[in-house]
Amino acid sequence: MSFPISPGPGAAGARPITVIAHRGASEDVPEHTLAAYRRAIEDGADGLECDVRLTSDGHLVCVHDRRINRTSNGRGAVSALELADLAALDFGSWKEYPDPYESPEHEERERTSVLTLDRLLRLVADAPRPVELAIETKHPTRWAGQVEARLLELLDRYRLTTPVRVMSFSARSLHRVRAGAPDLPTVLLTHWLLPRHREGRLPPGVRIAGPSIRALRAHPEYVARAHEAGYAVHVWTVNEPEDVRFCAELGVDAVITNRPRQVLAQLR
Repeated sequence: MSFPISPGPGAAGARPITVIAHRGASEDVPEHTLAAYRRAIEDGADGLECDVRLTSDGHLVCVHDRRINRTSNGRGAVSALELADLAALDFGSWKEYPDPYESPEHEERERTSVLTLDRLLRLVADAPRPVELAIETKHPTRWAGQVEARLLELLDRYRLTTPVRVMSFSARSLHRVRAGAPDLPTVLLTHWLLPRHREGRLPPGVRIAGPSIRALRAHPEYVARAHEAGYAVHVWTVNEPEDVRFCAELGVDAVITNRPRQVLAQLR
């Protein structure tokens, strides 16, 4: 398999910062729903971010938490439920939000149904313009390496022509991805920058650092060090105007945000 690769790191101001919609336009629309990703594309996001978990019958679904209690009217762990169980639940009504963009294209099911990765890939493939995709594998899980195996199967089936990357807090997950698809870019996500990371080092084969905005606030020099080592820097979750400004001043390569429309307006 071969995959398109995002541009590498550059100096501050050399090119626009890539704006990635975190779980879709999740401030405005319930996270991880098809409607949230449609909104993000309409809002001009350069890319979409999603979390994936494997159901008990082998389907990858876009759900952040290990359990579905927070974002649905059901209960239980994703890994213990079948896709049919999830499809019978409401994943959107928990969130109240204004909908200034309401149109016939935004059906109720798109705002409330569980979203499979397969369906999200179709949305990206059919998008009216190139849209990047950042997929986070969630670990630990009882299904371990089956998550990465299923993910690579789906990516191979769709063969998207826009950049795709796999992100994880688990270095083992990224190792599995590299073993199965060496050309697929990977991102190591970190809550904090441990001493071994502060000099810009990443695991073998990983070319993109994914620090949190809190980690970057604590170690702003990290961006320059990572760039000097040849790595790109993608920061999460960047919502506040002062954090957007901070990232722009440091010259990060991408920001992951719940507010793609507002961040784009501030940057461009």
